[in-house]
Amino acid sequence: MGAAGPLWAALWGLLLAPVAADEGILHASGDGVPPATKDYCIIYNSNWTSLPKSLDNATFRALENLTSTVLCNSSEAPSGLMKDKAVVVMRGNCTFLEKARIAQSLGAAMLLIASKPRLSPISDNKTDFEDVTIPVALIRYNDIVDMQLTLGNKVNVTLYSPPLPEFDCSMVVIFLIAVFTVALGGYWSGVAELENLKAIASPGERETRRKKEENVTFTPVTVILFVVICCVMLVLLYFFYKWLVYVIIAVFCLASAMSLYNCLAALIGEIPFGQCRIACGNKSIEVRLVFLAVFCIAAAVVWAVFRNEDRWAWILQDILGVAFCLNFIKTLKMPNFKSCVILLGLLLLYDVFFVFITPFITKNGASIMVEVAAGPFGNSEKNDGNLVEVPTERSAPHEKLPVVIRVPRLDYSASTLCDLPFSLLGFGDIIVPGLLVAYCRRFDVQTSSSSIYYISCTIAYAIGMVLTFVVLALMKMGQPALLYLVPCTLITSSLIAWKRKEMKKFWKGSNYQMMEHLDYTGNEESTASASEQPGGQ
Repeated sequence: MGAAGPLWAALWGLLLAPVAADEGILHASGDGVPPATKDYCIIYNSNWTSLPKSLDNATFRALENLTSTVLCNSSEAPSGLMKDKAVVVMRGNCTFLEKARIAQSLGAAMLLIASKPRLSPISDNKTDFEDVTIPVALIRYNDIVDMQLTLGNKVNVTLYSPPLPEFDCSMVVIFLIAVFTVALGGYWSGVAELENLKAIASPGERETRRKKEENVTFTPVTVILFVVICCVMLVLLYFFYKWLVYVIIAVFCLASAMSLYNCLAALIGEIPFGQCRIACGNKSIEVRLVFLAVFCIAAAVVWAVFRNEDRWAWILQDILGVAFCLNFIKTLKMPNFKSCVILLGLLLLYDVFFVFITPFITKNGASIMVEVAAGPFGNSEKNDGNLVEVPTERSAPHEKLPVVIRVPRLDYSASTLCDLPFSLLGFGDIIVPGLLVAYCRRFDVQTSSSSIYYISCTIAYAIGMVLTFVVLALMKMGQPALLYLVPCTLITSSLIAWKRKEMKKFWKGSNYQMMEHLDYTGNEESTASASEQPGGQ
């Protein structure tokens, strides 16, 4: 678990919504019967021109393909060819403004600029475009080629920009993943606690159990130290993202492979088949566990190699991420409710500070948490066409931290057509409340309280997630989910303990005092046995 420490310093709880650009849809229709239609992505500047929000209010224009010219001179286009048409020309050699003025003077009703480089938002320069009244938009050159191959040479097009949906179904998927992981992680921790209590009955079995135990217990001092390390690492990532992002990726691969192995090994251990062993030195190991280890390492390596393949790599990242969170919740033990309050309270302040307060400190007015989570864009250049360029090849600033659950937006919109935007949930928003849920489950096992703490805290977490999504939809900006999850879970747990008159025991913890007593008793028995042994001889 020590190797996973730097990973958590990167991101402890962030729910982000993708940043919306001026994206629209080009709706193309062929001349067949029935006419074939297809939608394509366009990038435009809403300060230059406004587009209708639906096809009902849109006007179709015949498309004139002039991609053989860049339209930097009116003599490049035949007279009368553009009249009342949507004209597409190649990007380059002159500014968008010059192209737009020439197209408008020749009677064009719409100007599309085909671009072979990657599309990026057009910079705002409204005063220069005050005399331009026709819509101007960027479109991929490959889309123009596909349009002719799919729809033929006679194509009618129109532009519109539907509003982004306030709610996306990807939020439901993230909600289910988060609640499932927290509930299962807490349950797994409770199972491990029950096994520990059973092992206490036999001193020999207790010693064997201790040797196998891989749990780490957080004391209040280590909690404070951990939060300080998180703050330092987040600041280092903000300033040295270009290099540290690869360290985080490497740590994630190692930690997620180990976590996936631990999760699957626990399941395989319940299967009574395929338990053949092979000798390895003085020890023997099950063959199926060897194959399992190879599989887990292969899964992490495949993700590392194809991590930028957005179409499918997010599935593997989410599987590895869920395994990481489950293993973390099960392995890291909070000794009492006091430690839970300190941990959740400090991380709540950490989350709020780096999301809401740091914009007043940074030079560019950006949140450090958002910058690190979304990944800075590095060197951007502005060309003579008022287009912010983004390098087509991958570089470190475009690498994203893998410490989030990613689900692509499912509802159809201009954003999903132009790119593959994701809804994100930081691992911290699962693990931090999950540690409290796990403590509640262990406390239920220790006090035989019919899972009341565990169930109540899990439901409170689900309510906190719903509240987060509601605020996200209303404010339309990234939210620190811990701001809603921490109060919901802490207040609910406290009310249950107060109602059951167990607040003192819940606050201080019961099992760890009992274990200390048992350890003391065991030491007394060992001492007595050792003192009686010489007399017996």
